[in-house]
Amino acid sequence: MKNSALAKGCAIGFSIVAASAIGFYLWLSHYYKDGFNYGTWINGVYCTGKSINEINEELLAEKEYGGLTVLKKDGESLQIEAQDISLTVSYTEPLKLYLDRQNPYLWVDNLIGSGGKKELNPQVTFDKEVLEEKLEEAGIFNVPLRTDGKVLIRKTQEGYVLVNEREGLLDGQKAYMLIENALENGDTEVDLTENGCYEDLPLTEEMEETIALFQKISDFQDCRIVYQMGDDQVPVDASRACDFIKLDENGDFVLDEQGNLCADEEKIFAFVDWLSDTYDTVGAERTFHATRGDTVKVEGGIYGNLIDREAEKEYLLDAFLQKKAEVHTPVYSQMARKQGLDDIGDTYIEVDMTEQKLYYYEDGKLLIDTPVVTGNTSLRRGTPCGTNYVYAKQKNRTLRGTDYESFVRYWIPVKGAIGIHDASWRSEYGGEIYKKSGSHGCINTPLDEVAKLYDLVEIGTPCVMFY
Repeated sequence: MKNSALAKGCAIGFSIVAASAIGFYLWLSHYYKDGFNYGTWINGVYCTGKSINEINEELLAEKEYGGLTVLKKDGESLQIEAQDISLTVSYTEPLKLYLDRQNPYLWVDNLIGSGGKKELNPQVTFDKEVLEEKLEEAGIFNVPLRTDGKVLIRKTQEGYVLVNEREGLLDGQKAYMLIENALENGDTEVDLTENGCYEDLPLTEEMEETIALFQKISDFQDCRIVYQMGDDQVPVDASRACDFIKLDENGDFVLDEQGNLCADEEKIFAFVDWLSDTYDTVGAERTFHATRGDTVKVEGGIYGNLIDREAEKEYLLDAFLQKKAEVHTPVYSQMARKQGLDDIGDTYIEVDMTEQKLYYYEDGKLLIDTPVVTGNTSLRRGTPCGTNYVYAKQKNRTLRGTDYESFVRYWIPVKGAIGIHDASWRSEYGGEIYKKSGSHGCINTPLDEVAKLYDLVEIGTPCVMFY
């Protein structure tokens, strides 16, 4: 009897516990009916017992969305800022949808397993019209891949180039959909190349012929001759060599019997003429900074460089056809002490006829500063302006003219019969003597100073003369 009573008591106790557990389970299920189940984590945020608005705010705080970076080909990129397209992010609707689908009677799964951990994407909204405008500004049009790509040869300032409009063509429609999906998914970056938004069109026979012709042009205009013009270098690169290709009257490339391009000798010779016109300095106008402080324009004279045009035309034609690659100094029929546009350098004689002064600079250092007397301007014998040079030096010379014969100790001619010399007949120099009692055109210089100049100056030294 006692055992029967004990068993009956245990059964009753177990029934009470089971009923209580079931009751507690059903009560919790009812409790979670309008809220998130026990142990629910969404995107790393604990949600049990919280409202949708509270969870939404926490999720937004966890990940602030600034916009999307669109990676294009060739390293280019486009930044789409969230505020530019009125983009908003919210987890409210996804949370509601998840809550509606939640089975409150399965809350125990979260207790004994990992079923309570969920990942939700936010709901993203933005102004699609503004997005499309922004993409069009960046060259991404919402249209399918074009099929009219061409291959053509175009002349530019850098020479002939191949324009290949069939390679790397953008499928704008595919790119637009990819960008739109990336924004909706909250992605921060999307690569158009990796996602296959660029495609190549197949080559046609005409395209292949154009590419083959351009290879010949590219080889032809690949010139590596560099002219050394003093301190300057003038490369005969593709930007210049492209003009050496012979064209017919229609502007088409001329090919020989073997199908090779032909050189236009006239254009090659024209380049040499341009080079000579640019760098020949004999008689050219020079800008000169005078010792008196101002900058003067000095034109004329016999000093300077003259390129031997015929020799250079022969050289360039042969060197270009032989595909020589070298730094070349042109042949000169006359050479100054320096080549290039600045051919005077820092060692020179300066004769300022207005100030009636002669200066001698050596390596930029002033060594002689003396008054002189130049040509008589009242008798129209004024010393001529120009950049000349010392072409001889003589001692104890008798200078003769139609109406004079003068012995000088030092004679330094700089242009024809015009030179620098002593004048034993003068006791004064400088001032305005030259206007009425000047020389026949020479530069009369005190004996001590001209003797010093004679010892210092070398043949070929520039002599800049101006008023």
